Amino acid sequence: MPLSIIAAALLAVVLWGASPVAAKVAVTSLPVMAVVLFRTVVGGIAALPLVLAMRIPLPDTRRRKGLLGLSGFCGFVAFPVLFTIGVNLTSANHASLILASLPVFTGAIAMTWDGRLPRGVWWAGCSIALAGEFLLVFGHEVDVQGAPGFAGDLLVLASNVFASLGYVAGGRLQRQGYPATGTTFWGVILGAIVLLPFVPFVASDVDLSSVPVAAWVASVYLAVGVTIVGYILWYWALGRGGIARIGSFQFLQPVSGVVLAWFLLGEQLTLSFFAASALVLLGVWFALKAG
Repeated sequence: MPLSIIAAALLAVVLWGASPVAAKVAVTSLPVMAVVLFRTVVGGIAALPLVLAMRIPLPDTRRRKGLLGLSGFCGFVAFPVLFTIGVNLTSANHASLILASLPVFTGAIAMTWDGRLPRGVWWAGCSIALAGEFLLVFGHEVDVQGAPGFAGDLLVLASNVFASLGYVAGGRLQRQGYPATGTTFWGVILGAIVLLPFVPFVASDVDLSSVPVAAWVASVYLAVGVTIVGYILWYWALGRGGIARIGSFQFLQPVSGVVLAWFLLGEQLTLSFFAASALVLLGVWFALKAG
């Protein structure tokens, strides 16, 4: 696999890995749903002049427009809304463990869509990586703000399905020749149009004058760095490197998140973290061999 594809996938994972840190800073001063709406709506506002300046057209066939609509709704509406509500109803460690199954959903949906079963080595790699994720989540002290809730777990699980379906639709669109920038820009614009009517209801509970600069910086990072840059890199890598193989890189997202939390927030790294990282890397390597 070309190094450029691996680099794009890794950079997207690093950008997404920083999102919990940014979200933690943002939600300390803003309501959770305000952060969700800000992320997609501001991302759409930022994407609109770019897509016009770059003259990126909408897909030219009904099938491709359907893929764009599916990827946009799943990635920029359904996933952030369901995941945010779900996290509020369950514990952080439950949500993290469920989110770690994203590559399994992505690969399984992609291969089912193509009418083929995953190879045994892919399942082996996913199993090893999931074992690493389990150790990463439960091998160190986690921040549990409430008792786990079954409804919250189901919502987080549902958000995984929507995110994976969006990744597969966007990856197939890229594979058919439509640019990753178009998939991301038009997708987040469509998502912003869907969520825009809800902004006045959420904004009425926000005192803008009391929001610190750090919260705005974190929110802008979620809107631009995670939602736009991260998705462009990810859709491009999915289209060029294969959805199931590149999807396995998402197992690295919790690892990168812990490293960034150590670097930015001063959280300690433990032996269990290094052992979990080794398992995740080994699992990703096996999953990549499946391609």
